[in-house]
Formats: sequence, structure tokens, C-alpha cells
Amino acid sequence: LRTLPQPRPPIASSSNNRKYHALPSESRMFKFFPWTALLFSLIIAILYQSVESDNAFSDIVFHSSAHLPRILVLTAHPDDECMFFAPTIRALVSRIRTNRIPMSEPASDPARLSSEVRVYSLCLSVGDADGLGSVRRKELGRSLDVLGIDESSRWVLDHPDLKDNFTAHWNPATIAEVLYPYVNEQRITTILTFDDGGISGHPNHKSLPEGVRHLLSHQRYAFAAPPPKLFTLVTRSIPAKYTSILAPIWSKFTLYGIRLLSLEVHVVRIARGLGIEFSPPISKPVTHDMPPVLVSGVSDYIAALRAMREHASQLVWFRWLYVLFSRYMWVNEWVEVPVEPLSV
Repeated sequence: LRTLPQPRPPIASSSNNRKYHALPSESRMFKFFPWTALLFSLIIAILYQSVESDNAFSDIVFHSSAHLPRILVLTAHPDDECMFFAPTIRALVSRIRTNRIPMSEPASDPARLSSEVRVYSLCLSVGDADGLGSVRRKELGRSLDVLGIDESSRWVLDHPDLKDNFTAHWNPATIAEVLYPYVNEQRITTILTFDDGGISGHPNHKSLPEGVRHLLSHQRYAFAAPPPKLFTLVTRSIPAKYTSILAPIWSKFTLYGIRLLSLEVHVVRIARGLGIEFSPPISKPVTHDMPPVLVSGVSDYIAALRAMREHASQLVWFRWLYVLFSRYMWVNEWVEVPVEPLSV
């Protein structure tokens, strides 16, 4: 019998036998992806929550006097409130909403006026350097709506001697004269404003603390309530001003570290109460003197961005760079400025 030829087995394709080998760049990418994801998640977690120092400004104003606080944020131009003071305004508004005291008395009752917790905003100019005063006045109102300051608690002035001018230094006596009725009638307990550096160096900004000092030193006797305290926002060096998200990350790490160190005090106190002694004895922890610090969380930063977007007339390209990189969109540091009355 004739044997039929056997069919040849199919030749395996070289592509089927070839094992896939990742390119070096792909291998490195997959190797570092988990670490990148972990780092990104850690950054988001750190930025997410707002944090305050233990001597936080909001604690100081809420517990520093027998009267509940009535805080005035004093600015020079529309957009100052969101470019520089947003972390503090958001923290104070949040604290007030958390500690809201129900009031049964009518709004005009003096008892209510002296005990209700409120945050006020007073802007001393409409920012009409470019002839946009009426526009900027409306933008300021919408911005403060976003930040949470009530319409009844904010004012913007258009005084002939307090015009927006990058070369003009405002007269402290004029500022004091304009400021006095608001401080006295609203029984303001704390004034927040720029320091002598003005953050940006604008002479109008730098004039404000001088005006407040003039008011507190010359007219203490005329206040219906105890004279307010003055806190000024710390001006940082130019490199420190533009550290973007590094500013809140570093500030939060610092605050968390100080809290851990301060925990030692409580641990030692509890241990000694239980009769436990340490060998060698633990010395008294060193206190860490630092200014009151308020650091925004992600939601507060987004609110500041939304407030800034309301200033549409001012959103030129360099202001977008500012809101992306400025530490003042995230972090506010305050210093109390003692003011002594002038002898008569």
C-alpha cells in the first residue's frame, strides 16, 4: 500500500513565540507609578484640611475679651480681600457659623449689637485708578458674597483723599477720621489689616496700619466699647511669597510638628499623676513662639479662586500667576501690634 504523505505541522509564527519585553522607559514608568500615586495622594491629603496654630488668630479673637468678637477686615482696594486675606476670612466665617449664637432680640437692640459675633469688611477706595470704580465696587460685593461676609457687614468708600494711586501715601489722620465711626458704632473688637510692608509694597496698603495706629492712639477716650486690638498680616520676602502649594504643606508640617512636641507636656503630666517618674527627668518642653497662623484647605482655596474670578476687570495674565503661586492664597500669619495712647 502506498503511504500518503503526512501533513506538516503548521509553522509557528515568530510573533507567537516571541515574548514581550517592556521598553526601558516603560519599565521605569511602571516602577515609579505607585510611588508617584502615593506622593500625589499624600499631597492632596495634606492640603485638603484647613489647619490653625494653637494660638490661632481665630482663637485669640474668640477668647481674648469678655465680649464676643466683632472683627473688621480693613483693605485698600477691591480684590485685596481675596488676594491677601481669604484664608483668614474663610476661617473666621467658618468659626462663626460653627459657634452661631441664636439671638431672640431685635437686630437694633444694643445687647445684641454688643454680643453678636460678626466679621466686617471696610474697603477705603473703589479702586478707580483706571476709571473702573463703579465696576470694581460691584465686583467686590460679589467677591465678599463668595467669601461669606454679609451685605449688611461690608462697606466700600470713595473718599476724595483716599484714591487708588500707586504713588500716593494716604494721610494717617484722614484714615483715622474715616475709620472711627465704623469702629465705634459697630463696637469693633479687632482690626485686621496690612503691616508696614503692605505685602506688595503698595503705598496705599502701607498707609492702613499707620491710620489704625493714629486712630487708636489719638481717640481711645472716644470709644463706646474697649478699644479694638490691631493685628497686621506679615509681609514675606519675595521668594517666600511665591512658593505655591509648598507654603501650605510646609506650614502644616510645622504646625503638626509643634502639636506633637506640645503633646509631651500632657504625657508627662498624666504619667506623673500616675506616679511614674522618668529617668533622667524630662525637662519642661521648650515653648515655640510663633505668630498666629491660619492655613486654608482645598475648599477654602477654591473659594478664594472663585472670589478672585468675580474681579473680572482685574484678571490680567500676571494675576493668574499670582493666584497660582502666592502663599497668601493659602497661608496667613498675623502679628498683634500694641498701640499705646499718646499722652495729652
